[in-house]
Amino acid sequence: MQIESTLKQNTEINPSLYDNNRLLMDLPIPVFICNKEGYFHFRNNSFNKLYKTSSSKNDSIFNNKVFRFYDGSGNPLSGENCPFNKCIKQNCPVENYPVFLDSTCQKAYSVSSTIHSEQDVENQAFQFNFLPAAPENKSVEEFKLSAIVEFSKDAIISKDLEGNITSWNKGAEKMFGYSKKEMIGKNISMLIPRSRLKEKEQILNTVKTGKSLDHFETYRLTKSGDEIPLSLTVSPIRDDKGRIIGASKVARDISEKRKHEERQARLSAIVESSEDGIVSKDLNGIIKSWNAGASRIFGYSESEVIGKSITVLIPKNRLNEEKLILQKIKSGKRIEHFETIRLSKEGKKIHVSVSVSPLKDKQGNIIGASKIVRNIEEQIRSKKKIENYVEKLRILNSVGKDISSKLDLETVLQKVTDATTKLSGAKFGAFFYNTQTGPGESMMLYTLSGAPKEVFENLGMPRHTPVFHPTFTGQGILRVDDIRKDSRYGQNDPHFGMPEGHLDVASYMAVPVISNSGSVIGGLIFGHPEVGVFKKEHEVMVRNIAAQAAIALDNSQLFEQVRSLSEKKDEFIALASHELKTPLTTIKGYLQILEKKVEEPKSKLFLSKTLNQANRLNDLIDDLLNMSRIEAGKLEFNYEEFDLRQVLLDISETFDYSESSHRLITGLGEEPVIVTADKHRIEQVINNLLSNAVKYSPKADKVYLNLEHDEEKVTVLVKDEGLGLSQEQQKNVFNRFYRAESTKGINGLGLGLYLTKQIIDAHRGCLEVKSEEGVGSEFYFSLPLGQKIL
Repeated sequence: MQIESTLKQNTEINPSLYDNNRLLMDLPIPVFICNKEGYFHFRNNSFNKLYKTSSSKNDSIFNNKVFRFYDGSGNPLSGENCPFNKCIKQNCPVENYPVFLDSTCQKAYSVSSTIHSEQDVENQAFQFNFLPAAPENKSVEEFKLSAIVEFSKDAIISKDLEGNITSWNKGAEKMFGYSKKEMIGKNISMLIPRSRLKEKEQILNTVKTGKSLDHFETYRLTKSGDEIPLSLTVSPIRDDKGRIIGASKVARDISEKRKHEERQARLSAIVESSEDGIVSKDLNGIIKSWNAGASRIFGYSESEVIGKSITVLIPKNRLNEEKLILQKIKSGKRIEHFETIRLSKEGKKIHVSVSVSPLKDKQGNIIGASKIVRNIEEQIRSKKKIENYVEKLRILNSVGKDISSKLDLETVLQKVTDATTKLSGAKFGAFFYNTQTGPGESMMLYTLSGAPKEVFENLGMPRHTPVFHPTFTGQGILRVDDIRKDSRYGQNDPHFGMPEGHLDVASYMAVPVISNSGSVIGGLIFGHPEVGVFKKEHEVMVRNIAAQAAIALDNSQLFEQVRSLSEKKDEFIALASHELKTPLTTIKGYLQILEKKVEEPKSKLFLSKTLNQANRLNDLIDDLLNMSRIEAGKLEFNYEEFDLRQVLLDISETFDYSESSHRLITGLGEEPVIVTADKHRIEQVINNLLSNAVKYSPKADKVYLNLEHDEEKVTVLVKDEGLGLSQEQQKNVFNRFYRAESTKGINGLGLGLYLTKQIIDAHRGCLEVKSEEGVGSEFYFSLPLGQKIL
């Protein structure tokens, strides 16, 4: 075969390099020559037979799909482990490099290479010779073993009995950084840290006795001086006669193992020192691990619970929780901060927060669960304290509003008793009035909270005994952890203590309620069957409420007095009005008779004026009677349907005849407006508003009357151009007996607008005013349309 004069990519090679081509072609061992890119220039017949292929310019030794080489374990050779890469890429010849041509490791060869070059270094040819690696004195198995050693990731070293290195594999090169050439013949001690040199003698002495050393963990030095953790396995080497001539050493880098162990140690330390309980269990709920935190929380030692079911910690009424937890864990879900109750060794219930995560093996299969348990008793107590504090603030705020807004005596006292009983934590509370019943000086039970009044019915009222005396004489607050042990207790007959049937009392607190004048109104008494319930904070809260209650009680008593006087006044007004009405009616009758009989002009004028004054007096009495009826809720209304516009027309006609000082200007529309109301009372309202408009606009000459309506209501407006009202006067103008300062000198009792508003309110209407001082006022009322008023 004629060898081509050029290599791939125009690489020129001198033909004199290939004078022996024919000889190489017929050699019984495989040989090929390539350029530095791996493209074949020459392949002999043995190589082509080996790969069952013919010569091709486009073939490359790096084509792994065609040319594959394996190590002794059947793994493809690649990168720095491939002899072709090492020779061509690193420009380093290889000698007796063991390779296999199939993954079954049956075809073993030893590869050697030669680099042919001229002065131009770039112009090179690479020759590879494949020698069968199974001579008569060496089996394929032995060759495979040699290849396995050479390519092992572990460092495999042999040494004589003096510690001198006799073999050094690639794993050792990679681990320690020294090449084989650098280490053969050197002493093994150069790899040993000074602090561990004694280990050399100990290992050699062990080997000399024929013993092996398995998995001895230590540290050795790399070429860079770094210490690396290793696991050493050392075995004796014997010659053909069985004599020990050295040692083989397998060194495995356990850096990752140490890191893992350190991580595990740190995690273990964290777990063990954690205040939380950290527990693991299998999918059947059997406890597998138990830390010190769990022991502190539950009281069980590790030996007491390992192998037991987790249900020993769960109350019977919560066993279903464990089923739900395991279901979630089996599905790969986490449970975070689940608040529940668990049992201690003594059976005590403990509030805990539980977080549970699935445990998985190396293959990712869920094999159990890890559980972090946190004791939240303190948080629960704090939460309850905060809730109690908020509730106390709410009660204080509520009772403060109630007793300041209520004037009813019984309501105020019951609110105070209920609130203070709850705030103090008492089993029951009571308010006793301080009364004088002769020489006995007893108290009267007025309100009670936390117990039925029937409990006290047959016990009689307490007296000013040594226990009660400080409270009802205003000496101060009495708070006792156990009243039964107090020296003041049980000193009076006939009971010498609590009478039979009395509420069980140990803790006792009594707070006097003292008025502004300094008199003791009464006392708040609290009791509880347990000892030491009442604290200083309870005393302070009750004392503050008692002070507020005293003011409220003063106000309530004052209110009762005012209400009593008001009732008497109303009774007097009603009685006086009725008594005045009868003689006035008689007087009016006589005056009317005289008016008809007297002809003399001057006398007739006097009679007419007297009759007008009698009519005015009659109107005033009617107003007083109506007011008393309203206050008593006895003002009657007779509802009917009528045309409000027509009523206004009739009133306007009368106004024109009766009033000479003012002209009435109306805007009543053209359509009838039907309302359901008391016609007489509505006329009374309109006349009152018109009368006031004239009365309070003495310098004006016009009054306005208008009617407006929509689908829902009708509105009547009366406007004047008179004195007007300030904002403050507008707020009070509808009050009973109210008279504005600007109306001095104008007759009136201040009842007209009060009665007008009561009438409109009774019709479910609305009466309002718009006014400006010095400009005038507009009073207007609205009545609903389209509904019946019963």
